[in-house]
Amino acid sequence: MSRYALLISPSSNRVYADASVALTRTELAVFDRAVLGGRLTDITETVFGGARYVTFTADGLDDRDLGYLANLSSIYVLFEVAGELLRPVELRPLDRFDDDLLTIPKYPGKTNEQFTKLLLNVTLLASDFAPEMLERRFRVLDPLCGRGTTLNQALMYGYDAAGVDHDRADFEAYATYIQTWCKRKRIKHRAESGPVRRNRQVVARRLQLELAPDKESYRAGRTQRLDVVQVDTLRSAEFFRPASQDLLVADAPYGVQHGSRSAGRGLARSPLALLAEAVPVWAGLLRPGGALGIAWNTNVARREEAAGILADAGLEVLADGPYLDFAHRVDQAIVRDVLVARRP
Repeated sequence: MSRYALLISPSSNRVYADASVALTRTELAVFDRAVLGGRLTDITETVFGGARYVTFTADGLDDRDLGYLANLSSIYVLFEVAGELLRPVELRPLDRFDDDLLTIPKYPGKTNEQFTKLLLNVTLLASDFAPEMLERRFRVLDPLCGRGTTLNQALMYGYDAAGVDHDRADFEAYATYIQTWCKRKRIKHRAESGPVRRNRQVVARRLQLELAPDKESYRAGRTQRLDVVQVDTLRSAEFFRPASQDLLVADAPYGVQHGSRSAGRGLARSPLALLAEAVPVWAGLLRPGGALGIAWNTNVARREEAAGILADAGLEVLADGPYLDFAHRVDQAIVRDVLVARRP
């Protein structure tokens, strides 16, 4: 048995940094359960030289095991513990692009990018396709995509990304950002953006972008696709085919202006009101074996109520083990948790 020490990546968000060790322990337990065969033991916090590490023991981690671990949301460096010394272990994450794709955007209400990656990871690991994390080109939909943090993380992994959001300003900001970023980084791409018309009426706005990390991949057709629609999330099924998505990842409204415009009622502020209307639509977009992951504020919606909505839509909620241990404080008004469910 070997002992390993995982150094947590620094976070610019102080509150999230305080929670990151506990969240990493829980995320590591999900990786162990889904793709590492339950071989990790003694997952705990240890202090070396005044720095906090997550340590664990494992028997015979091979290159594929390390490939999974390289994509932990808060991993900075992994060491093998050798007596009083720490021996660095080479990690090769999936990342296909520079990390400034995620870190450049700064705006009020942006979800911490480390948490976004965690939410994507644990959703993927709940799907029937978890063992294919390192080679499958997943299709990821964020039906409340805002300014695209989840979309950018999916692109980083080499996956196809799709998003829906009702807010025109957010849509335009993201469309401008991603196209400018591609040009500045000299990323080979092709983009189409404009209104969607039906019966001579503008019903939505859409950005469709095809890109690849290098010219050789682009010429060979090894491209990724980004598809973002500015429309009410309740109309997602008008723009994406049934059972076409491997993963749905959403950061539900925290009780602030965000989400969906329901007929006759204006903007839906309650996460439960939004989920009750939207989850049946979202569930229909998931392929069998796919998974849906939602983050929400437990101060305005109880876990049991949110889980009931997912179950009523025919999804199997993961309600045991590490999936119950993701709750953490964001600020005085928000305690965020994660809810994950699989489509049978």
